[in-house]
Amino acid sequence: MPVQSRSVRDSSVHFRLLQQYLVLLKKYPILTKSVTSGILSALGNLLSQFVEARKKAQKGAPVSNIDAAGAARYTIYGLLITGPVSHLFYQLMEVWIPTTDRFCVVKRLLLDRLIFAPGFLLLFYFVMNILEAKGWTDFEKKMRRSYWTALKMNWKVWTPFQFININFVPVQFRVLFANMIALFWYAYLASVRK
Repeated sequence: MPVQSRSVRDSSVHFRLLQQYLVLLKKYPILTKSVTSGILSALGNLLSQFVEARKKAQKGAPVSNIDAAGAARYTIYGLLITGPVSHLFYQLMEVWIPTTDRFCVVKRLLLDRLIFAPGFLLLFYFVMNILEAKGWTDFEKKMRRSYWTALKMNWKVWTPFQFININFVPVQFRVLFANMIALFWYAYLASVRK
């Protein structure tokens, strides 16, 4: 039975969106990854707010309105930090630890988990503190109160996903893959930083 090709107009909406995303990813890789990071970071924050509101409602406590400023902070962080920094990190990882390296699987995972993850989490705390217009004292308090807990949770949650991401996902899709996991991770971070 011969295979017929279908025109793009006949394709499903999902396929056309994916096709458009791939075109944008090829033409504007950093911008595309940044916008995607911003959107998914905001969705993670909104997810956190929804879960918190639901918990409060179940306990009969008053439920506050959606914090649009919180979602905006996560959008800014994803757009200006997560997208570009992650893009650069994954590109550099390819150069620093090529797949031809005998122990690249282990080295990449160690680089990500022991160097990048602690630094990126610290950057998250610092930038969020600035976006919240809080001072150094608040930053120190949040760091003392929740950084170590969040880092340990990061190592537990992210390690298997990052093992897959940095060793099996093509480099151009690593930021997207991480953003999909980060959707839930940012929901966790939004709740732990309170």
